[in-house]
Amino acid sequence: MTSPATYKLIIFDKDGTLIHFDAMWGAWVTELARRLEAETRFLGRNRVSEPVTDRLFREMGFDPVSGRVLAHGKLAATPNARLRDLTVDMLRGMGLAPEAAEAAVAAAWHIPDPVTLARPFTDLRALFGGLRERGVKVAIATTDDRAPTEATLAGLGVAALVEAMVCADDGVPVKPAPDMVFALCRATGVAPAQCVVVGDTAADLQMGRAAGAGLVVGVLSGVSSAEVLKPYADGVIASVAELIDNMA
Repeated sequence: MTSPATYKLIIFDKDGTLIHFDAMWGAWVTELARRLEAETRFLGRNRVSEPVTDRLFREMGFDPVSGRVLAHGKLAATPNARLRDLTVDMLRGMGLAPEAAEAAVAAAWHIPDPVTLARPFTDLRALFGGLRERGVKVAIATTDDRAPTEATLAGLGVAALVEAMVCADDGVPVKPAPDMVFALCRATGVAPAQCVVVGDTAADLQMGRAAGAGLVVGVLSGVSSAEVLKPYADGVIASVAELIDNMA
């Protein structure tokens, strides 16, 4: 695989690529289930038809036994606003009246704590700083929203090292569409052919391919196996920690 340091811009996915996906989103969906159980427990004739926790985990694509987010589940690559709508629809499908379903989700909904739950896979200050020293710009393309993404980067002490980011609520078509890459290339003044896209899902890599990125790299630290990533990747590595070794 060509060294990423020979390119001008590296676009990283966030969850599963830079930080542990399961630690962040597994804890979040478990807490959401607890809150929804509490909100729907005493709804009388609107009581749901089965345990909310079981249904929510199936709908979101979360395995509570392993604590893993499933690669092809909704939780792996769906914007927060859409996850919220899906949760309302789920409760309605379980027997809640529309207004009761909306009220329960409104009371239970929350965003993951970006400070306490964010666990990076490597020293991101060393990684981002090393890239910048070599003249490589750093950007983020994520299906998370902007506020928690900014809080996560600030909490990890790397916000100042990120040149640009595009998030799910920025109004840009999300992965696997190429638009996030195009937006970041415009913001940084780098052509797609001179950028690298790094991610842990097929959608990340498909985005890079569709945009004409010069290098597309899959990481095994997130929700996907090598078999899922290899058809779309120029190379697959264990985690972003290996990029430091490939910068020579």
